[in-house]
Amino acid sequence: MAVTQEQADWFADAFTKLVGNVDQAILGKDHVIRLVVAALLSDGHVLLEDFPGTGKTVLAKALANTLDGTNSRIQFTPDLLPSDVTGVTIYDQGKGVFEFHRGPIFASIVLADEINRASPKTQSALLEVMEEGRVTVDGVSHSVGSPFMVIATQNPVEQAGTYSLPEAQLDRFLIKTSLGYPDHDTAVTLLLDSSNRARASKVTPIIASSSVTTMAELASEVFVDAAVLGYLNEIVSATRVDPSVTLGVSMRGALALARAVKTWAISQGRSYVTPDDVRDLAVPVLAHRIIVDPEADFAGVTAEQIVSRVLLQVEPPVYRAA
Repeated sequence: MAVTQEQADWFADAFTKLVGNVDQAILGKDHVIRLVVAALLSDGHVLLEDFPGTGKTVLAKALANTLDGTNSRIQFTPDLLPSDVTGVTIYDQGKGVFEFHRGPIFASIVLADEINRASPKTQSALLEVMEEGRVTVDGVSHSVGSPFMVIATQNPVEQAGTYSLPEAQLDRFLIKTSLGYPDHDTAVTLLLDSSNRARASKVTPIIASSSVTTMAELASEVFVDAAVLGYLNEIVSATRVDPSVTLGVSMRGALALARAVKTWAISQGRSYVTPDDVRDLAVPVLAHRIIVDPEADFAGVTAEQIVSRVLLQVEPPVYRAA
């Protein structure tokens, strides 16, 4: 079913209100907030990698508070067990049956704080639920419901006692982005309000969980021309043959970008995707899925630079909306 212009306008208005609500807690980071909200409405997950104290946790909490649903926070530590995340089956002597006790992963928005501090075994507990939206414990599957989103944070500076996320898990994050430090004016505004140590708690819900599901379904119906999809696939294919790359973007990454550009297009009030939408999201959606060749990495080449270079090499199609 084609998306009408009226539906696109409604979506764009609701999207702007969501971004504005989160912006109450995170000032001056409109583009990053738009990326995170787009991930939510694309049924995706977000990895925030940045220096300490830049507002990663505040952003995640603010988004969770914007949604009138459940949210939880998991502080990842080296001693965290998989059952601490997913839940555990316990025998109830009174009833004479085994009962499943849900873990904190059963929430609409899950903040996985400092995810790289947990052991690989605990990190792997997220693989199934991030891909399929369900948890399997003792051979029984339990759905986490919809909407469901994991916002994970990690610190790129402190590496002592951390475990790098495996490529298979990085591939399950729709978007990887960072906040960075605020500009001068924003920093002064925050300093003037330094007594407010809980900015995220002042963000109130403005959208129901059912409305998020409705918006996600609407975004999935946005029209994408075959020429634009061909352009997207050429970009993905180019990352696999780049001389600075050991491992390029997988098919899962291509599908993720195809989903994300639909949401990005309708968030701007359009019922169709353009090549510019693909270019806008290529770096945050694709870069973290690339493994840079060790020699290139030593020379200072980054995955972001590789994607940007590919965008310059691949010619976009001449596309006009009907």
